[in-house]
Amino acid sequence: MIGLGTYAFLWEHSERASQPLSLVGAFERTRELGVDLFQICDYAPLELMDGIELRDAAAAARDLGLTIEVGTKGVAPERLTRFLELAAVFDARLVRSMIYAPDSRPTLVEAEAWLRGILPAYEAAGVSLALETYEQVSTADLTRLIAAIDSPALGVCLDPANVVARLELPRETVELAAPYVTNIHVKDFAFARQPGWVGFTFTGARMGEGLHDYPHLLETVRPRERGVDEREVNEIVEHWLPWQGDAETTVRTERDWTRATLEYLRST
Repeated sequence: MIGLGTYAFLWEHSERASQPLSLVGAFERTRELGVDLFQICDYAPLELMDGIELRDAAAAARDLGLTIEVGTKGVAPERLTRFLELAAVFDARLVRSMIYAPDSRPTLVEAEAWLRGILPAYEAAGVSLALETYEQVSTADLTRLIAAIDSPALGVCLDPANVVARLELPRETVELAAPYVTNIHVKDFAFARQPGWVGFTFTGARMGEGLHDYPHLLETVRPRERGVDEREVNEIVEHWLPWQGDAETTVRTERDWTRATLEYLRST
């Protein structure tokens, strides 16, 4: 299933927008674009909501016919327990996370112990935990960890853009992670020369105009060709859009990139 995530509304959610978009507003925009899935990922206001606000947001998503996923950072037991509770509120079947959080940097041995302790609860609830590929942990280490634990509730959230920061090649990351992928973050990316030829900027690009070989990802991971006994792999649209000089231009560009990415995914 193709979905949108909070990173697709990064600037429209921000205080720099003239009228910042609420979470329910993002749900409504998602429905307007003909999309049935939304991933609430790294969205700080979610953890500030009280029980009534959470139930109201979940009800709004259900009324709009949206499937919800949730996302956080870290694998500390209390964090993953909290997001399993949030998943229950939203009827979410997937929690996306990362090994490290801003306040928690476990060793891989510690991370494995934590995950082994919490995953039975995820399995019992029918919720998958997808750990994202990113620069702080090599894809080889991440996939070895997931293979060692060997839980049906544990997989990879594949984001080939993140790993470039540790000089991993996106295509190789796709191939290494493919057997474990349960979620995909979809965005294009490119390098651009800095002024004065003193280095490069690595940032987002309009889908289909950057360096991401998405056809290779589709061919390798085959997220849309799963059998009845295999886990669904959703494709979540997000962006790395730099600030465009003013709020109006930035939000307009963000919306254009979202439409372009949806059109690209629907055409492939």
